[in-house]
Amino acid sequence: MSIRAPRETANLAELYDQDLMPWERALEALGTGSLGPDTPCFLSTVRPNGRPHSAGVGVVEHDGGIYFASGPGTRKSRNLAENPACTLSMRLDGLDLILEGEAHRVVDGETLEEVVAAFRDGGWPAAVDGDAITAPYSAQSAGPPPWHLYRLNVRTAFGLGLREPHGASRWRF
Repeated sequence: MSIRAPRETANLAELYDQDLMPWERALEALGTGSLGPDTPCFLSTVRPNGRPHSAGVGVVEHDGGIYFASGPGTRKSRNLAENPACTLSMRLDGLDLILEGEAHRVVDGETLEEVVAAFRDGGWPAAVDGDAITAPYSAQSAGPPPWHLYRLNVRTAFGLGLREPHGASRWRF
């Protein structure tokens, strides 16, 4: 599911007499390609016992999709294998954005190549190796290579404006 066109938008800041924040503002802040290491992005998953888990991840926007990588033995990947429900929270330029949905592993060769190219454009020297990703290094929280690629199928998003025009909105997809 693409995050390009919400089917429903709600103004969460009406009480404060603020206008609806348009989805286009979130898309502009998100941009395309790799968000890079200077953009804090945190993936939250649910352990089998119901306790939450959160870890930093690198994120790529590609063709309307949100992607991240994780080693198969990491807590976040093991959680996603049991329960794909997750959130991805990020601090973008002028906007906090929280995406809720389900993350699923991507094994399609063409998509892997395109997303890995975006990671490389963002400064991570990644390569496709079969149905996974390898590189000389990654974030410590990613675990050892190879890494799996995941796509977040966004169901709901929340945005909070950090500067004028402020506002807060919920978008459903």
